[in-house]
Amino acid sequence: MPIRAELRPLYPPHWRELSQNVRFVRARGHCERCGRPHITVLRCLSDGRWFDGVSRTWRDGRNRIARWPDLEAAAGMRMTRVVLAAAHLNHNPADNRLGNLRAFCQRCHLFHDRAHHRVQRRLTWRRRWAIGDLFLGPY
Repeated sequence: MPIRAELRPLYPPHWRELSQNVRFVRARGHCERCGRPHITVLRCLSDGRWFDGVSRTWRDGRNRIARWPDLEAAAGMRMTRVVLAAAHLNHNPADNRLGNLRAFCQRCHLFHDRAHHRVQRRLTWRRRWAIGDLFLGPY
């Protein structure tokens, strides 16, 4: 995941090596929450289950063996490419201790940052409302 320009000074110069160490050495190329492997295309369901081609089983969002999907759930199946990212557990990009970093896939990273994304969405909505009131009258 690219680093936003305003946050770039918070990351150390060796961030690329640190991130690779967390994702590929410590986590061995798998998400540390759900176990999805890096750079593979997986069959996924809307409830978070995914097909593990190595063990030929379905897994849930916590990497436990899950039940096979019924016909209705299988109709909503989609293919997704898994990409690992290094996530800060305390949401502080300046805190780059190894104990604060985890290798998460996109789905787990979004779940981890859910509260932050809700706040940002509300701020964006309020900002648009204020600009609308200022220039266009009632939004």
